[in-house]
Amino acid sequence: MIVRKISIIVGALCSMSMFAQQSASSETEIKPEVKLSYLDSVKSTFKKNEMAAKADSLWMKELTSLDIYDDLSKDIQTINSDVTVDEELPTELLKQRLQAMNEKSPFHIEYNQGLENIIKSFLKNRKKSFSRLMALSEYYFPIFEESFAKNNIPLEIKYLAVVESALNPKAVSKMGATGLWQFMYGTGKQYALKIDSYVDERSDPMKATAAASDYFTKMFEVFGDWELVLASYNSGPGNVTKAIRRSEGKTNYWDIRSNLPKETQGYVPAFYATMYLFEYHKEHGINPERAVVKNFETDTINIKKEMTFKQIADLLDMPQSQIQLLNPSYKLNVVPYYQGEQHFLRLPKDKIATFVSNEKQIYAYVDYQSANRALPVKLALKVAPKAKPHQEKIIDTDMQLYKVQKGDNLGAIAEKYNVDIAELKKWNNLKSNSVALGRTLKIKSDVDPAKISKDAKSSLAVEKKSEEAIASAEDKDKNAAEPQEYVVAAGDNLGSIAKKFGTTIAELKELNGLTSNNIGLGKTLVISKEVPVIEETANVNTALAANASVDSFKKSAVSKKISEDYYVKKGDSLYSISKKYPGVTISDIKKWNGIKDGDIKPGMKLKING
Repeated sequence: MIVRKISIIVGALCSMSMFAQQSASSETEIKPEVKLSYLDSVKSTFKKNEMAAKADSLWMKELTSLDIYDDLSKDIQTINSDVTVDEELPTELLKQRLQAMNEKSPFHIEYNQGLENIIKSFLKNRKKSFSRLMALSEYYFPIFEESFAKNNIPLEIKYLAVVESALNPKAVSKMGATGLWQFMYGTGKQYALKIDSYVDERSDPMKATAAASDYFTKMFEVFGDWELVLASYNSGPGNVTKAIRRSEGKTNYWDIRSNLPKETQGYVPAFYATMYLFEYHKEHGINPERAVVKNFETDTINIKKEMTFKQIADLLDMPQSQIQLLNPSYKLNVVPYYQGEQHFLRLPKDKIATFVSNEKQIYAYVDYQSANRALPVKLALKVAPKAKPHQEKIIDTDMQLYKVQKGDNLGAIAEKYNVDIAELKKWNNLKSNSVALGRTLKIKSDVDPAKISKDAKSSLAVEKKSEEAIASAEDKDKNAAEPQEYVVAAGDNLGSIAKKFGTTIAELKELNGLTSNNIGLGKTLVISKEVPVIEETANVNTALAANASVDSFKKSAVSKKISEDYYVKKGDSLYSISKKYPGVTISDIKKWNGIKDGDIKPGMKLKING
């Protein structure tokens, strides 16, 4: 027992000794001095408001996505109301529901076979789109209803914005019609919507809705029928009056429909079909996605100095995409300041509270940035003294290289380096959002490469050493290009494929000659028209020798000529197969095997030489 007590006492003394040493060392430890940027020093003085009302990023993408607008616009223009669609909806049940809608609406909603066909077509092909549209409606419909109620306009006309723009304030038609209500330039000016280099109020939800309300009111005074008002909104009042004359004075929409322009013939039925799906979505198993932020959770503030969206985002710790969503009328991501005019910024209420509480510091930061703004590059080159012939070329140390990896797209790369997609496209001469796997991108950013993943970091290290060689090879091979292809796998759809490759559904359809969104399992899709194929040159081999794994692989690959048979596996494409054999291109495989198009099937035997 005595020995046990002694051991306990000794242990306690040792622990106290160690604690004393740690305390002494911690007291003598010198902490590194942390230098704050001017932005951080400004924000450190802010009065914090911890209200948590941030918009969900997925919902943000839905609000700014043009996919639904492109699909619905094409549907309405090409839909054939005379074609019967096989979809589970008894005709008698549809008649009862349309009658119920008609009883509580000033519109003349009546059953006809054409309307039934359009409703069934939407149910068959657009269920998912309407689920997303119902999420957007939670933000925009209250704006529409408030304006319509003030002007005694039927609230059902809110569904017209779904037909017009798929509830996207940035939607622009081929003819230039812009915004939620698709105003042409002249009509926008006629209804006092400001359109200049900085601002386009056709994209402002409130002001554009007020202008649309004014139009609806005036057209109802002319025609006295809301269906004819809708027809005039699509084709113009002149075409409606012509159709009335050609129909011997008849004024019922369904009586004059055949004499209206082709697009307008499907316009009002598409409006009724949209109204039906919103009214009876539960009965058809359409589950609306929920909007995280509602319009009543936002507010506006008068901006007293010109400010960029980036400055606002940095100061208020919020994504620029959210500011763009809430303020779509500012074309250049800048809130301008005109003498004698007011410009308002819409923000979530918690951000408004932070802004109002710290206005003095915020405007001081804007003044500081304006005073220290760098000269534009072209102007700086004119002002700067010309370098003498013997002087070394100045290298832009901020320019980095990034090799596109599997799963990358321009949006993700831009976010990683804190730059804009437009800047990425400009630095790399990209005409579309498509970017090829393995392509080297030039990026001007001050983001620390150490923060990037290890794989990307090692890729950067190799590419920095070989910048000149790769640039030279890319220039030589601009004419030697092959289409990038993708084989449709289980669970794929055009939307997921477009997102994976940083392109759009419309571009995929155009490249592949698709007339609908339906794609078959195993079909080979062309993703982009051109994918640079870098041939092996002495310079590239020398540069890549810095990477031991690449060097050893190439030595083993070229040690002897390969001639073998390859059996196509599930998920293979000509592009993926060509990448398995160094120096082999898609054209080579087609030539060796007599393939005219890109279709290959699992189990097919391919001859590979090279």
